[in-house]
Amino acid sequence: MSLLQVHNLIKRYGDTAVVTDLSFSIAAGECLGVIGPNGAGKTTTLRMCLGLTVPDAGEIAYFAADGAALQMPRDALAIKAQLGVVSQFDTLDPDFTCEENLLVYGRYFGMRSADIRERIPRLLEFAALSHKAQAKPGVLSGGMKRRLSLARSLVNDPRLLLLDEPTTGLDPQARHLMWERLQLLLQQGKSILLTTHFMDEAERLCSRLLVMDHGRKIAEGRPRELIAQHLEPDVVEAYGPGALALAGDATLRQHAARVEVSGETVFFYTQDAKPLLALLSAHPALRTLHRPANLEDLFLKLTGRQIREDG
Repeated sequence: MSLLQVHNLIKRYGDTAVVTDLSFSIAAGECLGVIGPNGAGKTTTLRMCLGLTVPDAGEIAYFAADGAALQMPRDALAIKAQLGVVSQFDTLDPDFTCEENLLVYGRYFGMRSADIRERIPRLLEFAALSHKAQAKPGVLSGGMKRRLSLARSLVNDPRLLLLDEPTTGLDPQARHLMWERLQLLLQQGKSILLTTHFMDEAERLCSRLLVMDHGRKIAEGRPRELIAQHLEPDVVEAYGPGALALAGDATLRQHAARVEVSGETVFFYTQDAKPLLALLSAHPALRTLHRPANLEDLFLKLTGRQIREDG
């Protein structure tokens, strides 16, 4: 059963279409990842799902535990009672301790203080912050703040979590700990709508991916199925002295389905890497890397390698 269904969503700002005819759904226990370049419409989509931005057209339907359909923004209060939100930027109250941040946030949902206090120790333990209960956010590391934000989003025991780039700015250790906590939530049956720029994050957490560009959905499916559908299985990267000149080498190109250049690296996409590697071995100054195609390759093929500025 779907928890969230979005149909033909449209949002414009003036003459600019930010989201165009977007449809998707999320089932119970599923993590749907939304990926795309800067300006693709990911955050605007999330804001519409949260009732923070009103769509120009389309329908956003949430389904209550009893199966009743709730419409955003008409039933915004009832819907938000079922949601947990972790925004891209820190919104913790710096004047409150970790414990107080959770307590005050729970009151926004009309929860009794006694009920919130009963939940706080478990939430802090889940976030690996039991030892920081009386600390204020200002003394926490970036990873701790993100985990506290995640714990806060769980105060109301939501059925669906909406996470906007939840690990941006974290070091690898903090990011892995955050992933571990999100995987635990999925195992507990929570559903997650996740926007991210990290392809390894998307592949680790997401059961399905929605790829957006210029406000439109350009692909949707399971990560490995999308890779198999759009890419050759093997990638050979060549870099070092003389690498760029090889991009136009006809002998090499006949063994590759596609050849792309990014910076000082040449990417050969192929069904069989052996002939390519044998030919490239005649260039001892080159450095080569042979690997399977991954989500980053998919992202770049579908949206391009050109860097885009925010907005």
